[in-house]
Amino acid sequence: MNKAANRKKTALLKNTQGFTLIELMVVLVILGVLAGMIVPRIMDRPEEARRTKAGVDIGALEQALKLYKLDNGKYPTTDQGLLALIEAPSVGRLAKKWRKGGYLDKSTVPQDPWDMDFIYISPGLHGDFDLMSYGPDGEPGGEDMDADINNWEL
Repeated sequence: MNKAANRKKTALLKNTQGFTLIELMVVLVILGVLAGMIVPRIMDRPEEARRTKAGVDIGALEQALKLYKLDNGKYPTTDQGLLALIEAPSVGRLAKKWRKGGYLDKSTVPQDPWDMDFIYISPGLHGDFDLMSYGPDGEPGGEDMDADINNWEL
């Protein structure tokens, strides 16, 4: 029984062959074609990710502003701005029940993913307040990837 098993193993080892150069070249060409199709799609993703992050940040700021209103009865004015979420306002209508520690987890007001300040207007044209990022171009308006990100559109 041992001799028969050894013969089978030896026969299998003799018939086993590695990949030929042509087979390896075909695999490399296929991988190159796939990479050529996928990489351009991935390259556009960073800007899309920044736009998504801006929307998430706007949502978090909206929640903080709503908490501010619950405590103080009104949203901060445009002059007080988003700074009222981390420091008790010292101008305009003062916040009588401002929460110690502020309304944001951090001690700074976040900037949009393009390192610019979010735009805050209260009262807003589209609701109690308008909160927006002008996007990568830093200018109002824009199209496609340069379009503004607005809280009333999220």
